[in-house]
Amino acid sequence: MDALGLLLQGFAVALQPLNLALVFLGCLVGTLIGVLPGLGPISAVALLLPMVFALKLPPESALILLAGIYYGAMYGGSTTSILLNVPGEAASVVTALDGYKLAQRGQAGPALAVAAWGSFIAGTLAVLALMVLGPLVAKAALRFGPAEYFALTVFALSSLSALGGRNLAKALLATALGLLLATVGQDPQAGISRFTLGLMPLEDGVDFVVVAIGLFAVSEVLLFLEAPQARSTLAPLGRVYLSLRDFLFSLGSILRGTGVGFFVGLLPGAGASVASFLAYMVEKRWLGPRGRLGEGDLRGVASPESANNAAAGGALVPLLTLGLPGSGTTAVMLAALMSLGVTPGPQMFEKHPQVVWGLIASMYVGNLILLVLNLPLVVLFVQVLRVPAYYLLPSILAISFVGVYAVNHNPFDLLLMTAFGFLGYLLRKLEVPLPPILLGLVLGYLMEINLRRALILGAGDPGYLFGSPTALAFWGLSALVLLLSLVWAKGRPGGGEGQ
Repeated sequence: MDALGLLLQGFAVALQPLNLALVFLGCLVGTLIGVLPGLGPISAVALLLPMVFALKLPPESALILLAGIYYGAMYGGSTTSILLNVPGEAASVVTALDGYKLAQRGQAGPALAVAAWGSFIAGTLAVLALMVLGPLVAKAALRFGPAEYFALTVFALSSLSALGGRNLAKALLATALGLLLATVGQDPQAGISRFTLGLMPLEDGVDFVVVAIGLFAVSEVLLFLEAPQARSTLAPLGRVYLSLRDFLFSLGSILRGTGVGFFVGLLPGAGASVASFLAYMVEKRWLGPRGRLGEGDLRGVASPESANNAAAGGALVPLLTLGLPGSGTTAVMLAALMSLGVTPGPQMFEKHPQVVWGLIASMYVGNLILLVLNLPLVVLFVQVLRVPAYYLLPSILAISFVGVYAVNHNPFDLLLMTAFGFLGYLLRKLEVPLPPILLGLVLGYLMEINLRRALILGAGDPGYLFGSPTALAFWGLSALVLLLSLVWAKGRPGGGEGQ
């Protein structure tokens, strides 16, 4: 009953005219950006983040907007996968296996419709699970001390490194680079300048928005300029509808994909692409000889699309309750909340109920808006794919430069963003995953502070970091994940939430 009362208060926040407009805007913009090949949810949220600061939105409104962009972009990637066989982002790679074959047979409409319905059902069920699990996880996390939090951040970073790509060494290198960037600026305790190269703009550290937009948006443009992708022929669209028979045929796959996706979303670093791959494999095993996955089966679209949207909801549980981003996108959202004076963690449900429950209520509304948008307006979204690259790329760069400058009004940020753009381009060429850099940058401060607090409480004894069963459990999980990844990394098709 308490949760129901808090949810009603959340709807009072989410249904305010401003927040309702932001939900709609976030879903619309997220879907449009998700449709563009290469620009996934991380780029979508990073590009719109400066608008949050420019409009001086309150924390609950800012989070509502960013969440709308997040799951809007998660759906948008399916459009190009089905119609062009070009995944809009990493989580939609599996969708293309069956989606494009359905489109070639003239069934693009049902494929897009089952993706929309699967996303709606998975998103709604994930919000219900978030509402139930969130307060329980928060209560358990209240017993965490500095040693437990440090072990938890090590687990989060080891998980992301293990799932960040084919090469574990490269993923660990990317994580270390993110942690190194987190140390730039003044020491949080002593106030001593570190790694600033004598540059005053770096005294306050490296701005997260600058890094995110440079690594993802600018590097994407550079990659395109190097080798412009040949435009595929759009498959015939037809009418976007799903018959009752097809809906019932796909319902089991939607529910199984939702369960797998939400569970994977809870794991730090797993991300939506891991969820979609795992859900597809589970579905293939579940159906066995009865399934035709890989040959143009609606269930091959329903399962991964449900999984990647459920994973987006699951990733919000560790973000809101532990202050740990489970993916690159939630890392951007965490940075935004901290910049607005809200620190996610165990006490967030008590200290900022309007933010948490306003977000949860807005996700119910947002999932309904996405369904209304995606079914009738997918024809309009597809027209974005016809925009020539020589118009589209300058627009992306213009948004990037204007957005970064709007945050601090500092020309140095533009130079830094450009530098990170070239760094991101180089790292992509070397197949180094980028999301671990973002999480290392965000978690670096939390990791350093809790390490120092733990050593102070333990009078300098490192054994204090292993002094509780909870901390030992996280250390053990970290070691297990890294050991398993040495085997899993060989031959796996990439991971994380996209580069």
